Formats: sequence, C-alpha cells, structure tokens
Amino acid sequence: MMPKLTFAAAALATLAIAAPASAAVSLGVTPGSATYTGPTPTINFDSGRPSNVTGGSIVSGTASPHAQPLGSTGGYFSVGPADGSPGVINLSSYSQLFNISFIWGSVDSYNTLELINSAGVALYTFTGADIFNPANGNQTSANTNPLVTIFLTGADTTAVRGLRFSSTQNAFETDNFAINAVPEPSTWALMLVGFGAVGFSMRRGRRATPRLSAMA
Repeated sequence: MMPKLTFAAAALATLAIAAPASAAVSLGVTPGSATYTGPTPTINFDSGRPSNVTGGSIVSGTASPHAQPLGSTGGYFSVGPADGSPGVINLSSYSQLFNISFIWGSVDSYNTLELINSAGVALYTFTGADIFNPANGNQTSANTNPLVTIFLTGADTTAVRGLRFSSTQNAFETDNFAINAVPEPSTWALMLVGFGAVGFSMRRGRRATPRLSAMA
C-alpha cells in the first residue's frame, strides 16, 4: 500500500492533512529543534529499555557511530549493524492507534520504518528518503532531525500493532514517542480499579478525620 506523505516547510509546524478513505495512513514531518517542542512522550529511553521494546540498543550522547537526535536528552533508541537490527516497539496494548509522533534522528536513506500487524507483517513501509531528501544523515540539520507524526484512520487504527525499525548501516536513532491511542479493555479495567482504590482511600481518610469541638 502506498502511504500519503505530508512535508512541512522549515518554518512551519507539523501539517496534518486528512487522508482520503482509500488511504488510511499519512505522515506529518516538521523540522526538529535543539529543544524538544513536541507532545509529551509516552515512551522514551531515559530510564533504559521499556518492556515493549525489543532489539536495537539504548545509547546516549554522540560518539561514532551514533548521533543524539536534536531535541533528545538522555537515552535514545538506535538500530543498525552495531546495535542490532531490526528493533521493534510493540503497541498491542492499545486497542486503537490514532497518531504516533517521534524524533527521527539524522535521517539516512538506508533507515527503514515499517508499520506492522500482530503477525509482524509490514502494512506500510517508509525509508529515510520518504522523510527528507536528501536523506544524507546530517547530524545538525533541523530538516534531517525532524519530528515525524504517523496519522492512522479507518481499519488501520486497529490493524497496526507495532513499529519495526531497521538499518543496513549505522545507525537509525529515534526518541520521544508520543502515542495518541485508546488502551486495551484490560488496561482500562486496571485503571478503573486503581481509580476506585484511590477514591475508597480518600473516603476512608475523610471519615477517619475527627471533628473538633468548639472551645467553650
């Protein structure tokens, strides 16, 4: 399936163009910045490897063959021959995915991103050349360190279950994944149980507070 791409001009914020009914995935690409200005990350790598991330390596700083993406702080995710390739972010804990944004660092033409289903089959494939041309791996350019947003509509909101990253050369670096989604029913149930426990605890606390008699 051929994805639709939207490219933002260097001075503009991310553009979101609605995909027609026949195209359920589109991209928004906006130049990055030294200070991250995107949505609050759902997944980052400052505390190591999240449980839903497999393959690749968690690295920090800029030292060959790695380059910290613009706007990234602390750890980031990297795949390639030196780090392990592919790397996968499993998103099956969400029943519906509406959009996913992340920093794509020093975009190279040999970087490949796949949107995969529950069986690991690629539904959509993007390369660095789809994100910016020339995808020359420039480590300091805002254009080759963009904030990329994947917009999903229609059946793909439930069909896409993960992101797979691969690179034939070192390296493909990403960070600050912000996920706009609906959790799985089991996750909602756990959240509701947690909210109920907090409410019960607050009610008990109010009942346990003694009333003070007015001084005569």
